[in-house]
Amino acid sequence: MKCPACSHPDSRVVDSRTTKEGNAIRRRRECESCAHRFTTYERPEVTWPLIVKKDGTRTNYDREKIRFGIQKALEKRPVSAEDQEAIVDRIERYILDLGEKEVSTEAVGEKVMEELRNTDQVAYVRFASVYRSFGTVKDFEEELQKLEHEKD
Repeated sequence: MKCPACSHPDSRVVDSRTTKEGNAIRRRRECESCAHRFTTYERPEVTWPLIVKKDGTRTNYDREKIRFGIQKALEKRPVSAEDQEAIVDRIERYILDLGEKEVSTEAVGEKVMEELRNTDQVAYVRFASVYRSFGTVKDFEEELQKLEHEKD
């Protein structure tokens, strides 16, 4: 595995364990040249469904898009990188469990919001405001009222 710090081609595995969901192997590695430590994840290769956008176009599934959206929503929130990876893993499991050849962005977006709602309500509102295109303060107020009613 190439070192992300110095690009040396060799590294050694320091620690290896399965993720909480058991669908990937997390490996801590150390570069044999500069001793930089980094983490890699090993996952089985699967055939992903196409993602159907709102305008009807289709695109390949991209884990990084989901990870990026979750990271932005959870920015400066007390949720570890490992927990964020677990959220992405659960979303992927959901997509695969649907067993469809095509999955809508709406289905993926709703699952992301569900995961964020269960993890961090501030992150949920951040994501929902972009995903649902909140245009006014009233939109935020309505979403916050829904969250309050869920607590009761």
